[in-house]
This record gives sequence, C-alpha cells and structure tokens, in this order.
Amino acid sequence: MSGPLHGQVAVVTGGSRGIGAATAHTLAAAGATVIVTHRDSAAAANDVIATLPGSGHRAVQASVTDSASLAALADDIAKTEGRLDILVNNAGWSRVIAHGDLAALDDETFDHIMKTNVRGAFACVRAVGDLLAAGDGGVIVNLSSVAAHIHFGSNIAYCASKAAIESMTMTLARALAPKVRVVAVAPGVVDTDFTRAWDPAVRAAQIAATPLQRFATPEEVGNAILAAIVHFPHTTGAIFPIDGGRPLGT
Repeated sequence: MSGPLHGQVAVVTGGSRGIGAATAHTLAAAGATVIVTHRDSAAAANDVIATLPGSGHRAVQASVTDSASLAALADDIAKTEGRLDILVNNAGWSRVIAHGDLAALDDETFDHIMKTNVRGAFACVRAVGDLLAAGDGGVIVNLSSVAAHIHFGSNIAYCASKAAIESMTMTLARALAPKVRVVAVAPGVVDTDFTRAWDPAVRAAQIAATPLQRFATPEEVGNAILAAIVHFPHTTGAIFPIDGGRPLGT
C-alpha cells in the first residue's frame, strides 16, 4: 500500500482491542506493516490483523511484563521484517478503585499497574531500541492520559503511572536523540469497552466536565498518533493532548 508510512514497520503493543486496535488500523491504512502484540488474547489480536488493509501484518504473543518475550520479539522482527520504524506503547492495565478507598488499592494491584504501564513501556523500548535506531531512525509513541494532570482516573496508581510515562517520555527523548524521537499522546476519557462499563452517572459527570461534551473515540487517538509520527518530524519529548479540553472543565 502507498501512504506516508509505506515500507515502514510498526509495533503496537496491546493491539487486540480499543485504542490499540484502532491505531493498528490507522497505521496500516497509512502503509505500514503492523505487528500487534498481546498478552493472552490471540483470537482478538488475529481478528484485528485479519481486518487490516495491506499485507504482511501479524500478531505476536509478547507480554510487556515479560522481558524475555520482548527480547524474543525483537529478534523475530530483525529476522522477519529486518527493520522497525515505529513503536506504539499502548499496552496498559487498570481497574476502577475509588480514590478515597486506600485500603482497596493493595500492594499487588499497585505493583501490577506500575509493572505493566511504566516498566512495561520501558522494557519495550529497551528491547527494540537498537532496531529503532538503525537506518534513518524511528519514533516511539507512548500512551499517557489526562489523568496525569487532572488527577482523576480509574485509581490513584493509574494516575501516578501516567505521570511517570510523561516524565519517562521526556527523559527517553533526550537519551535516544537524535536517532529516535519519543513523544506521548494523552487522551482524556476514551469511549472503549472499559469506560462503557463505568456507572452511567460517572460517565455523565465526565462528559459534563469536558468542554467538547463527549469522549474521544479510539480512532481519534489513532489519528493523533499517526499525526505525531508523520507531521511533527522536528518534535520530540512532547505530550499531545487528545482530551476535549478536559483540564479546562470542573
């Protein structure tokens, strides 16, 4: 396929649903060969691959919490595609816990959020960093959230994990320059299966607090990721908000 990403190879972690699946579609439509990773959702990941435009796409089981599987993924890409141009660090995990219920946010839950959302993103960069730096260099897009700034999210640990992602984005941007650019996109609430399961009153309150009066779609986030890759070639270490003006709300 022709397009601004023709000939390029992209990895989208956690790409079996939601933002990850939408991003895989957007990058494939722009001409990229897309590798979708998943932890334990092979059927859903393969369903995504089957709908992508173009050819050469594939799904790979590789948990971001398993560094050995990420090293194997990097070796596989080097042998199969021979290059990597884009890494979208989308994989993440959370569950809804009221911010005032400190006892419910136990050590196991807190650690799992941090291990997946923060350490997992770093482990992906570490695994494929040399591939991204080869040739003309590459781009990393990390998934942050407006929760890093408004301090409202599924739980306190989730907010902290996204603040850490933004700090790490800027640190990696400096460390990996000039060969690799590193940016983040920070959606507000996105209309996914996860947020559709919220109490309707919570959803309504968040829409009311968003100046544009609606949630983002996964496709809008995917389009923002594509724009950051293609249209901002002289930008690194930046955070792109896709939040409907949520920080301006009350």
